[in-house]
Amino acid sequence: MEPDFDAAIIGGGPAGSAMASYLASAGLSVAVFEGEMFPRPHVGESLVPATMPVLDEIGVMDDIEAAGFPKKYGAAWTSAEHRDVPHNGFTGLDHDFRAAEVMFVERDQPGVHREHTYHVDRAKFDLILLKHAEKQGAHVFPRTRVLKADFDTDPDSVTLNCRIGPRQVDFTARMVIDASGRQTMLGKQLKVKVADPVFNQYAVHTWFEGLDRSAMATGPGKSDYIYIHFLPLEDTWMWQIPITDTVTSIGVVTQKERFKAANADREKFFWDTVGSRQDLLDALRKTERVTPFKAEGDYSYAMQRICGDRFLLIGDAARFVDPIFSSGVSVALNSARLAARDIVAAHKAGDFRKARFAAYEDTLRRAVKNWYEFISIYYRLNVLFTAFVQDPRYRIDVLKMLQGDFYDGEEPVALKAMRDIVTTVENDPEHLWRPYLGTLRAPSAAPSF
Repeated sequence: MEPDFDAAIIGGGPAGSAMASYLASAGLSVAVFEGEMFPRPHVGESLVPATMPVLDEIGVMDDIEAAGFPKKYGAAWTSAEHRDVPHNGFTGLDHDFRAAEVMFVERDQPGVHREHTYHVDRAKFDLILLKHAEKQGAHVFPRTRVLKADFDTDPDSVTLNCRIGPRQVDFTARMVIDASGRQTMLGKQLKVKVADPVFNQYAVHTWFEGLDRSAMATGPGKSDYIYIHFLPLEDTWMWQIPITDTVTSIGVVTQKERFKAANADREKFFWDTVGSRQDLLDALRKTERVTPFKAEGDYSYAMQRICGDRFLLIGDAARFVDPIFSSGVSVALNSARLAARDIVAAHKAGDFRKARFAAYEDTLRRAVKNWYEFISIYYRLNVLFTAFVQDPRYRIDVLKMLQGDFYDGEEPVALKAMRDIVTTVENDPEHLWRPYLGTLRAPSAAPSF
């Protein structure tokens, strides 16, 4: 008996929608099962340049541009503390540690034809992507929750047991793609989900109306950058992302143990944490909060398997580390791009066995490995990272990583330089930079999974 669809996608977020657009435009019959009704709010509002080629390839860029999202030309870091970090022991790393910024236009990136990306209201952005997938021919089933994927009944298809309102309905497909995000539907069912051994972050975030972003900027014309504000607390930082001309997303991120130890509710924890930097507190006190405080926790994990016979995981359903460099949407879209090539080839061959997805798995694992180590070393460097942003020897390589350009498989040169600096400082208890290292310690390389 013929399956209902060639491919069934669990989740209609950026990963699932992009995958649906790729596959439907290639002639496959595609179903997208989304548990919620769009539009719906979602965290992760700032896009890195690596998202742009995918949006161009699937043909949705005109709709994105028409939505009027704020343009993002660069990124910046600020710190009110450590104003006089001693410049000792490393030739050339002698820059001001209080602030740093990059412009994406400084480096040409393959497939990127604009000098900006966007800050997006994810409710609107995700809806645009899902509607575009539907225009390409994908069948979208909103408010449809996939309860179980059955790989045993038929060796040539997968049966998805779905709940639609009060009813349970079965659909069949030649293969299933899990794009369920941090719900990690297949990861949980197959028992392949593994908590990250280091990153156990907790975030509290909300939107504010009327923040004077120019007062927080590192210079003229930089008020609409994404900002990462270092806080004088261990492994703790704050994001600042424009949503509209007047609305700004603000979130504080720390280790979950710190939130537990504070024994406070979300709102109190947020204000106590922001209050560690008086300039940020003063700026936010002049605004109006327009959304409830929301929390994100337990979100760093890996999967021991990201593909197998008749299944494949993409986006956050495959791996999530930490949101510090806005990697979520980029990994979602690029994992869909990479996996779609293998799936289209598998469909043409009539063979959906695991070996068909080897190119996707290898490329994604190598990319995420480098991304993982970059974030790990970043946290260990803490405010010292800004020296690498400003040093001309490493700036372009660091910018490549900040652009999300990890998919060529090569380890960026700056990673080794940053790793060597951390090792040197760690091995010298008397080093003048020792007090400025972050306390979060990650392995020297990402886990093999």
